[in-house]
Amino acid sequence: MSAANPPASPKSPLAPPPDANDPVRHPEAPAPGEPLGAHYDMCFGCGGGQPHGLHLVARAGEGVSVTAEFTVRTAHQGAPGLAHGGVLTSALDETLGSLSWLMHVIAVTGRLETDFLQPVPVDTLLHLEARATAVHGRKIYATATGRIGGPDGPVAVRADAVFIEVKVEHFIENGRQEEIQAAMDDPDQVRRARAFEVNP
Repeated sequence: MSAANPPASPKSPLAPPPDANDPVRHPEAPAPGEPLGAHYDMCFGCGGGQPHGLHLVARAGEGVSVTAEFTVRTAHQGAPGLAHGGVLTSALDETLGSLSWLMHVIAVTGRLETDFLQPVPVDTLLHLEARATAVHGRKIYATATGRIGGPDGPVAVRADAVFIEVKVEHFIENGRQEEIQAAMDDPDQVRRARAFEVNP
């Protein structure tokens, strides 16, 4: 483990318990390098229908890992000329959420802690990488980094997270009914199923 990506403290709620299992890539998961696509057109993280969204593009990696990229735009700034910390956290969350596609589970963010290591200017290409580290019951433990400029660039942000596996009813019972019904009425069965695959 590199100094830029230390493991969560053993006392942290983000550290898996000693009896946790290794994450398992589903046999039908997309092949490494394959784009994952948007799970829902109106998703702030990956959807093309959000004019000020991240438009994050994720790809399957080796094992239970994904890579993604997004460019910080003017609409994403907090301080003048710099990315808003909440936007950077959203990018990490979206990338981490994409791990569930490789495991063929539906999961939502239970806890997410972000470390901001250096400022990220507007127009920066942020390269993100996330990997699942452990599974314990319904909990999926994961970690992610965001690097400036590419996969070998300096680490600007990092996060540790716990995702909770849920059933599709979680979305159907809690989401706004207009959007839920529109997704359920989509005649494209694949797109309809994918709308509920990842933490929205």
